[in-house]
Amino acid sequence: MPLLQSDGRLARMTTHHRAPKSAAGPVRSAERAVNAALALAVVAGFAWIVGMLYTVLQWQS
Repeated sequence: MPLLQSDGRLARMTTHHRAPKSAAGPVRSAERAVNAALALAVVAGFAWIVGMLYTVLQWQS
């Protein structure tokens, strides 16, 4: 039960504990998702180019 002062206000809290802040806030997690998507796109693009080169080389032989 909260402690009330004589004028009806709440008494000052005795502890200053706060919940720990997240190491990766919403901005960081969004940035991480975008970077992961870009890295995946680069890998997929590289695989597509290699596949096209392989196809062209197979047609010539």
